[in-house]
Amino acid sequence: MLGRRQIREKVVQTVYSYYQNPVKFDVLEKNMFSGIEKIYYLYIYQLNFLVGLKDLAEHQIEIGKNKYLKTDADINPNQKFINNQVLLKLEENPERLFFTGQHKQLKWDMHDDLLVKTFQRITAGKRYQDFMKEEGYSFEEDQKFIGKLFLRYIAENEDFHDYLGDKELSWYDDIHIANSMVQKTIGFLREDEESRTLIKMIKDEEDKTFALKLLRDTLNNWENNEKKLEVRLENWDLERVSLMDKVILSTAIAELDNFAFTPSRVIINEYIEIAKVFATDRSNIFVNGILDKYCKDQNRI
Repeated sequence: MLGRRQIREKVVQTVYSYYQNPVKFDVLEKNMFSGIEKIYYLYIYQLNFLVGLKDLAEHQIEIGKNKYLKTDADINPNQKFINNQVLLKLEENPERLFFTGQHKQLKWDMHDDLLVKTFQRITAGKRYQDFMKEEGYSFEEDQKFIGKLFLRYIAENEDFHDYLGDKELSWYDDIHIANSMVQKTIGFLREDEESRTLIKMIKDEEDKTFALKLLRDTLNNWENNEKKLEVRLENWDLERVSLMDKVILSTAIAELDNFAFTPSRVIINEYIEIAKVFATDRSNIFVNGILDKYCKDQNRI
């Protein structure tokens, strides 16, 4: 499932977009859930990239077998990568297969330039070469290898980020969420269990209700929350607070005021992390200070 922090992030993004380009609330809500759904598409697209690397490796082995003049490596190819147990589980996952079948644009072409170049970088790297030299198979080692491979060549690959941004503009802002989902998926796999279910975007109606209520409470109480923020500014004018900082703080105050069963420290910590993602370098300190002061003034536990 998509965690509550990620839902909070999408609410913050939605509120920010509203104050840059106001639209009707029903349109805004529809756009928010559409954005959440697009993250799932990105998640599947990234899983398919890993499967695409496996397909490409298999294709290279077949090319070697069909050479007229074969080397020993062509005759007896090292199949450690294509037999990686994590890649096999992802390849066979029925939910991934079904969703990709319904959305064929999420399947990677074996000759895609980014896929080929990434494969070449991986196979030229020391980590891959060391992995291929190791004898025997261990699920834990396979899992560790794919996790590090994903982090190095996909999650931290700026070329990959740019490519995704060109495909779908919102993906560029949400890739860190999809990266986390893929890493969790790899980590959740177990040797003695089939990989049948992937991470859901919205777990249930409770998550959907949370997102809608937080969005509406933030927008409906914007002016009041601005006043609450203004009285807690020290030697600073409200006009000098950036729009993103205001959005983060107003959303946090709306949650503190309207979700009484969530501890204040949990809420504060969540919006500190959101500030690290979306705002300036020191915004997290600013957000922490304002929200901490607000909770103390309200005796909010």
